This record gives sequence, C-alpha cells and structure tokens, in this order.
Amino acid sequence: MDVFRIQGGIPLRGEVAAGGSKNAALPIMAASILAGAPVWLSGVPKVVDVDTLSLVLGHLGVEVKPQLDGRTKLETVDPRPTRADDELVRRMRASFCVLGPLLARRGRAVVALPGGCNIGDRPVDLHLKGLEALGAKIRVEHGYVVAEARRLVGAHVHLSGPRGPTVTGTANVLSAAVLARGRTTITGAASEPEVVDLGRFLIALGAKIAGLGTQTLVIDGCGELGGASYRIIPDRIETATLLLAAAITGGEATIAGANPRHLAQVFVHLRRAGAELAISGDRISLACRNRPKPTRLTALPYPGIPTDLQPQWMAWMTLASGSTMLRDCVFSDRFSHVAELERLGARIERAGETAIVSGVERLRGACVTASDLRAGAGLLLAGLAAEGQTVVRRVDHVDRGYERLEQKLRALGARIERLAEPEFPPSLPHLPSPSGAVRIA
Repeated sequence: MDVFRIQGGIPLRGEVAAGGSKNAALPIMAASILAGAPVWLSGVPKVVDVDTLSLVLGHLGVEVKPQLDGRTKLETVDPRPTRADDELVRRMRASFCVLGPLLARRGRAVVALPGGCNIGDRPVDLHLKGLEALGAKIRVEHGYVVAEARRLVGAHVHLSGPRGPTVTGTANVLSAAVLARGRTTITGAASEPEVVDLGRFLIALGAKIAGLGTQTLVIDGCGELGGASYRIIPDRIETATLLLAAAITGGEATIAGANPRHLAQVFVHLRRAGAELAISGDRISLACRNRPKPTRLTALPYPGIPTDLQPQWMAWMTLASGSTMLRDCVFSDRFSHVAELERLGARIERAGETAIVSGVERLRGACVTASDLRAGAGLLLAGLAAEGQTVVRRVDHVDRGYERLEQKLRALGARIERLAEPEFPPSLPHLPSPSGAVRIA
C-alpha cells in the first residue's frame, strides 16, 4: 500500500486541467455491451475503477484497448459470456452496471451483488424491480442476481426511493430499455450529468431517448444499436476537489477543461463561504484569502450538492470562523472521515446523518487513514492545510477515482509525494520545495 506524505500550510497557485468523469465513464463502458460495432471513447480517466471495469468487460468478451491517441476502443469479440467475474464485481459497485446491458443484449445476466466503498446501505432492489417491469425474470440466490429474458418489453418504471433517485439503477434500466420492444417511461429517474452523458452516448449508438436531464425519461426501443465515437464529460467531483484544495490552503487556482454548468449549486455555497470565483468558458478560477465563513450544507441528489463532495467540504469547514452543520441525505453513514479529521485537530460532533463542525484556527499534521474514495480526498485536503507533516494511508482508495491527483496538486505548488508504506521512515524529514508549477493536461 502507498501513502501520501504532505508538508502542509502552503497556499496552492496555478492551473491544472480537469480529467474525464469516472462516474460517467463506468456506465458508458458497461453500456458498450449493447453496441453492434466498435466504440471509441475519449476522456476515459486512468483510474483504478476503470481498470477494474475493463477486466470485468474482458471476462464478458468485450475487448478494452487504450489507443496511442488517448482514446479507448471497446469491441465485443465474444458475445457468449453472461456471467460477470464475481470477485471483480464485489470489488467495485459500478460493475453492477453490466446487469442491464447484459440482460438486454444477451438475454441472460449473472452478476454478484455489488461491493465498493463502505458508506452506508445502498440496496439494488430498485434496479431489479425496474428490470422485472420490463419483463425480466429475476432471482437472487447465494449472493448472485440471475436475470433472464428472451426480449424485454417496454413498460412504466419508477426509480425513486426513500433517499431519492438511484443513479446506477437509472443507468441499468435505461441501458436495458433501449433494446426493449416498444416504449418505456422511467419516472423518478436520476438527472445527474453522468446519467445524461450515458443517455447521449446511447443516442450516439442509435437509441431513441427523450427527457435527459429530467426525472422522466421516454425510451423507444430499437432492434439493435451500432458503434460510435464519443467524448466523456469532465469530472465535476475532481474539479470541485481541486477548487476546494485551493480554498482550504488560502490559495488561487484555475481548473481548465471543466463544465461549470454541472457545479452551479457548489458555486453558490463556495461564494457564501467567502471564496471568489471567476468563470470563463470551460475555465473556473477560485481565490480564497481568509478563513471560510460557516455554512449550512446538505448533500442531496443532483442538482444539489453531491454527497461525493461532503468529506472535502467538511475538511474545509474545520477551519471556518464558526460552526457549520453538514447533513448527508444520500448516504447517512458517510462520516468515517470524522475521526480521522479529529486526529488533525478538527472539532466535530456527529448525530445521525448530521455533523456539527466547530471551526478551529489551525490543523496540525498527523498520520490518518482513508476508509473510502472521497474520505481519502477529504483527508488529503486537510493535510494540505495542516501545519507540519501529514501522512495519509490507504491511498489506494483515492486512486480508484482520481487520476494523478498528487501530480496535479504538485503542479499547483503542493509539497506532496507518494511513498510505499514500508519505506517511509518513522521520523519524516521535511519535503523539498516544489521545482515549479507546470500544467498537467
């Protein structure tokens, strides 16, 4: 296992580019099972989750080949496999997105119940009810979902649960419905940009979909789909994480190649907390020279503040000039980072799905451990602001969803390095000063 070693207290400055969206790339790659010809994707991020799904698809007869020009080619070379690799699916929740495409294209799918980050209960019952509404026969036995259907038939499907629409459930049912006979209407659909991106990809393959970006989708099924070339949207979570890295260090940064429309609510809260923002085309600039003002923030489904930003926002609010209330109405158990932030000197009280953060004047470096992807990002940001040195363990979680994050932070002037855990000494010397900020494309 690698660790990040950080010398904190240095304001970040400079410019970096946003990468492609991990959360859009994964369901799009899974949906390539539906394609009747090769698919060429641009903007696929080089992250561990993409590597894992590439292995899942390889076991299902879909060849995934990165190209020298930066694109990724996906092509079905064996249409017979219908069982996803058990260990790989249990490793990453997004692998469950192969269920709908497999069922629609090959008539049968056997997929283990999903794993992934331990951030609370995330049932798949809405996925299964949605596919059953389309005519699939589904049974769950010994930890596996077995779905079968000679041909799916259009129907009305409702996909919103107690905590709002299901994003991966919408991806599964939408991907299945494009090959169903007749019309499917999905109500309570997720409207996240990543779902919209999946829909646009399916349209590029020849699917007929209306209502993208709303909670009602209308799909007229096709007999077959073709291939396509498609560019994945920028990663809004990575973009916001980098902006918050500049904010928490009292610095200034520009993120190029972003999509500001996907972050409208985040911008509202950044400004309320005292950050200055300038937006020009696909470039977002942030400056924050003072301690943040305390804010009340609730993580909600899109267009609300993403739950995937709650840990990073909490890290920033540990330095606020007052008390902040944070609620997570998407994943109520997503607070494993609280105890680790307290190791750095944060003052946080937890009550159910709410955390009260009492701002302190400074954090102090310590050794902390990431328990999931976004918790790891939050701890990394706190380490950038903390006095002295911070070591963040289990950065394999961070690698699941961020491409070369430490390199992008170094390009902004951060003093951060990656070390193999057995190699870093108990007494850590100061890190050398960065050689200068360079743009990371």
